[in-house]
Amino acid sequence: MILFRYLTREVLLTMAAVAGILLLVIMGSRFIRYFADAAEGDFPVTILGSLMMFHLPGFMELILPLSFFLGILLAYGQLYMNSEITVMVACGMSPTRLLKVTLLPASVVAVLVGMCSLWLTPYGALQTETVLEEQRSRLDVSVLAPGRFQEFGGGRTAYIGSFTSDGTEMQDVLVHEQNQPGDENTHDYITRAASGYQETRIDTGSRFLVLDRGERYGVTPGQQSAERLTFDRYTLRLGLNSNRQSLDSLEYATTPALWNDPSPRAQAQWQWRAGLPLMVFILALMAQPLSRVNPRQGRFGKLLPAVFLYVAYLSLLLAVVDAIGSETWSATLGVWPVHGLFLGLGLLLLWHSQRKGMR
Repeated sequence: MILFRYLTREVLLTMAAVAGILLLVIMGSRFIRYFADAAEGDFPVTILGSLMMFHLPGFMELILPLSFFLGILLAYGQLYMNSEITVMVACGMSPTRLLKVTLLPASVVAVLVGMCSLWLTPYGALQTETVLEEQRSRLDVSVLAPGRFQEFGGGRTAYIGSFTSDGTEMQDVLVHEQNQPGDENTHDYITRAASGYQETRIDTGSRFLVLDRGERYGVTPGQQSAERLTFDRYTLRLGLNSNRQSLDSLEYATTPALWNDPSPRAQAQWQWRAGLPLMVFILALMAQPLSRVNPRQGRFGKLLPAVFLYVAYLSLLLAVVDAIGSETWSATLGVWPVHGLFLGLGLLLLWHSQRKGMR
């Protein structure tokens, strides 16, 4: 029991450190992308936190197997370097028992990965797309901040003095529409209004900016003349809501729905989700013999080949999933031959390591 706690603690602590670093890198990269989109006015900055939280399970289902794989390699590699495992074997701890000790924390990691892949990831993906779709369905100027000149697409620049307390109406609105290449109009238009609000026609999906009590000027750069229009109400069409996407994608479907769907794409998605927890055990099986290093090699001696092995495993899985979805690979066979191939490779590595240890 003491050895079990010691080995498990070493593996899990190393795994947590690796997972933290990988998560920081991946989350940071995605946050920068979303922040750039928010700065361009695609959606408000206030929803960034929600988007990152919804993406977290999707990141964890890929990070946890890799970090556990590397955790075993680094933790056991250090124990081999310090001859601790050699002492354990000399005291009667067989390689089979060491494998059993390794598979116990692997079960915990597999449960976490299964929760992410089978439930949390599709739920998070659906919530992410729902939030983004809600922002797309809102009008373009909804992402503008008061007191600033900001572009909001279509060659338009807007300035809003303030919003009402409920955020539905704008005060002191200024909109500049620049002449676009190929446009029939030769004027640039500047529209000023005391107030305005946004609306979407549900039947057509068209978006409009409705301005009250203002003036509209049409000017041509380089000319001294200008057109002037005074209005009580002016409706400015912002465009069709053409970016609306369907939320019926299999990526957002629940796992029971995929199980009951006989289509190849649904089966490919289901097998991908179900195969990730199995992948944890296979990686643990391969990691134990790969972690055996000579003290002269160093603990990182087999790290690079192990990473290449993981990349090959994941790439082959993704390729087969795509092949099933495109009906170039049998959905009946599915991804299971890939898992069987690497399971056999893991058993071969384990047998070779034990044979080498006996010699």
